[in-house]
Amino acid sequence: MSEWVIGVIGGSGLYDIDGFEDAEWVNVDSPWGQPSDALRIGRIAGVKFVFLPRHGRGHRLAPSDLNARANIDALKRAGCTDIISLSAIGSLQEHLPPGKFVVVDQFIDRTFARRKSFFGTGLVAHVSVADPVCPRLSTMLSDAGRKAGADIHDGGTYLAMEGPQFSTRAESLMYRSWGCDVIGMTAMPEAKLAREAEMPFALVGMVTDYDCWRDGEDHVEVDAVIAQLRANGDAAKRLVREFAQSLPATRAASPIDTVLDVALMTAPEKRDPALLAKLDAITARVLARP
Repeated sequence: MSEWVIGVIGGSGLYDIDGFEDAEWVNVDSPWGQPSDALRIGRIAGVKFVFLPRHGRGHRLAPSDLNARANIDALKRAGCTDIISLSAIGSLQEHLPPGKFVVVDQFIDRTFARRKSFFGTGLVAHVSVADPVCPRLSTMLSDAGRKAGADIHDGGTYLAMEGPQFSTRAESLMYRSWGCDVIGMTAMPEAKLAREAEMPFALVGMVTDYDCWRDGEDHVEVDAVIAQLRANGDAAKRLVREFAQSLPATRAASPIDTVLDVALMTAPEKRDPALLAKLDAITARVLARP
């Protein structure tokens, strides 16, 4: 049993929540580079929360320029036990209109310009992401969303695209043919890196548009996306507050907490000291074992 420390990756105004107490901005250095922004740390309903504006305050960072490794590492260094992600998404299905909140349970990663692992030559590791989200977190977020009055849909496959451009119509139709439900630019490699860092991860996507597959639908435009995000914003803040209030007093262990126990491949005597030094926060638990 332990204390919950919830990391939240989301929009730059998400941390402005009623009841967010003793909040302060804290700069966290990471050996993986510069995180998107300082961390906003405080308590909601007695639970410690660590907010990270994904694109930086003022939305200054493009999706491909996000330093996801530094972001996840900074949250780990701040003591986070679990991560929830809130992000804008496009819909690839008629039954998921703008304004819907989707608690995603699967991903297809089509990004290609991002560093996707903390591990590599000098310390090889392979973690399973067969089931990339934490069912416990997802269920609690879904329940909290309904209490907050959000229009929640449970489950869905998220197509992670590189961006920053929106899809072509042919791409959008292809993703639908694959069985994808929603599309976005930021969930990968966040989910993969959270798993490597042994932090359970869950994502709530806020539908802003129908992408471009739908006959008669206007092309995706930034002003329409921003308008829908603003409409969703208050519900997202209520969701986070309800989630905080619903958490059990103590945190039971999760199988995700120990995934590195069976993931490290490189023999101890062959491990690169420089890479080990960068991995000090990520591997602290597993490499501290006798």
